[in-house]
Amino acid sequence: MTERPIALITGSSRGIGAASARLFASQGYGVCINYFRNAEAAENVARDVRAAGVACITVQADVSLEADTQRLFETVDRELGTLTTLVNNAGILLKQSRLLGMDADRINKLFTTNVTSCFICSREAVKRMSTASGGEGGTIVNVSSIAAVLGSPNEYTDYAATKGAIDTFTRGLALEVAGEGIRVNGVRPGIIDTTIHADGGEPGRVQRLGPSVPLGRGGTVEEIAEAIYWLASDKSSYATGTTIDLSGGR
Repeated sequence: MTERPIALITGSSRGIGAASARLFASQGYGVCINYFRNAEAAENVARDVRAAGVACITVQADVSLEADTQRLFETVDRELGTLTTLVNNAGILLKQSRLLGMDADRINKLFTTNVTSCFICSREAVKRMSTASGGEGGTIVNVSSIAAVLGSPNEYTDYAATKGAIDTFTRGLALEVAGEGIRVNGVRPGIIDTTIHADGGEPGRVQRLGPSVPLGRGGTVEEIAEAIYWLASDKSSYATGTTIDLSGGR
């Protein structure tokens, strides 16, 4: 048996991923912080993680690319040990647009980054976790979005569609590996206060939309991280194939 749980969190140099890395570390997990470009931000999160007294590595990898993803998982194997939890958090948002303003390059970029990455990373995790292959089991948590339910008209229908694909994948993979010691679940965050909104061209989106949420505000990354941790932990031992809405009632 592994001496300590090990979590790989993709896209964890900022936002929900960074908050999750800090929370997992506080619960005794060794953590791999994956990032795409911002090494400095990843190291800032890593300092907080190491301050919790756990092992931590940072690994640059574009998880939409198969070779990068394989290198990422091999690095975790070598430097941290047996993977017990994968959090598929990496994803992008492009500038707000109606469908008429979208081209194939934009749509394909979103699906490759947000969906293909989730499939490839999950495949590599299942290879290592599956009891059918000699693994010890594990958990996978996929970060979706309430946009998958609401559709995000006039802003991000392409992004919403990628998250709908993740919801379907979460259910399908959960049923596929339920007998192999692996639980697969997801979270659907709503309007959360992160820098991703600036990527879409509206840094103040949370301030604009927060008051319209039934709870009257946007959510925090820490609130989402708590749900991710619960789904990854033994506390949710009877949950698989489910996705939790964390959207303030939307």
